[in-house]
Amino acid sequence: MIARIWQGKTAAKKFNDYTEFLRKVAVPDYQKTKGFVSLTFLRRIENDEGHFTLITFWENLDVIKNFAGADFEKAKYYPEDTNFLLEFEEKVVHYEVFA
Repeated sequence: MIARIWQGKTAAKKFNDYTEFLRKVAVPDYQKTKGFVSLTFLRRIENDEGHFTLITFWENLDVIKNFAGADFEKAKYYPEDTNFLLEFEEKVVHYEVFA
């Protein structure tokens, strides 16, 4: 199994709105992907910014490529993210899950 980790940041005033967007759009999008196992979305406020960490779990790298494209290390964004995010990280990080 492979874990894919992405991080994003919003202004604190958009924290709850972005959380709702993720629940309504991003989470269902991940869940409908064949080979998706599970996810954990983490969030916190620090210094007037909302910080988000998404950890998704996938059966293997081929499944991630089906979801994210051939350049599977590139972060996947939704058009609506431009309304919320302060910056756009270019890459995500992958880990092999061993326990």
